[in-house]
Amino acid sequence: MAPKKTQNVTDTQAAVEALRAALAEAGIVLPSLRVDPASPGLQLVELGRVRVDVAIRLASALQQGTRE
Repeated sequence: MAPKKTQNVTDTQAAVEALRAALAEAGIVLPSLRVDPASPGLQLVELGRVRVDVAIRLASALQQGTRE
């Protein structure tokens, strides 16, 4: 099954930049966020590892977003 295209984002790098910008608005930085170079055909985005405080802020931001 092909991945769904959201908000006219078809380029993996554009998706990474859109995610990075949205996270920045929430005050969250994922230092390892990047296009996964090992799977160009799959168009995967690597989120990477984060400290526990960043994971908690990310979870909180997602929870708040579902309440809006």
